Amino acid sequence: MQIMLTDERSDSDLVRQCQSGDRACFRHLYQRYQLRVRSTLYQLCGGISIDDLVQEVFLRVWKGLPKLRQPETFSTWLYRIAWNVAADERRNFAKQRASSSSLEKAASVVDNPMTSINLATNLVNLHYQDIVERGLAQLSFEHRTVLVLHDLEDISQKEVADIIGVPVGTVKSRLFHGRAAMRKFLEHQGVNL
Repeated sequence: MQIMLTDERSDSDLVRQCQSGDRACFRHLYQRYQLRVRSTLYQLCGGISIDDLVQEVFLRVWKGLPKLRQPETFSTWLYRIAWNVAADERRNFAKQRASSSSLEKAASVVDNPMTSINLATNLVNLHYQDIVERGLAQLSFEHRTVLVLHDLEDISQKEVADIIGVPVGTVKSRLFHGRAAMRKFLEHQGVNL
């Protein structure tokens, strides 16, 4: 039995070692961030092609690491790449949607719970998750991006501003308006806040 120890090295140490040719350090960075990147991309783009999008982010990271001048800004740089991949995906989707009149892609995964209590709990959780996803989907991409990065991924307003390339004041404004729209949507859906 093999025991995995958590890699305590900082992102900047791992980046520097990657830049020196240590491929194993890139694996550590990938393992550290892939779930967060996946979650962010899912919230911004949905579940369709999520594996491809995550792969595209880390491919861009791998190719860009030699040029990263400030290794201490790795996480901001990584989220910026994820945001760019999500924006590219949305543009491509908009083009496809415009050129084809009906594009329907849906995927659902249903667990096979053993008890009716698990089934009821899963259904309630799926219901609320669905409501939140529909609420996020009705927001503009700009408002959704800020809400996902700040409120769901717990990234500071300044870092969100750096990631998407806007002033902190714009982030604050988008958070305010995005939260207000989300609150209104949830109340309309019967969710008491």
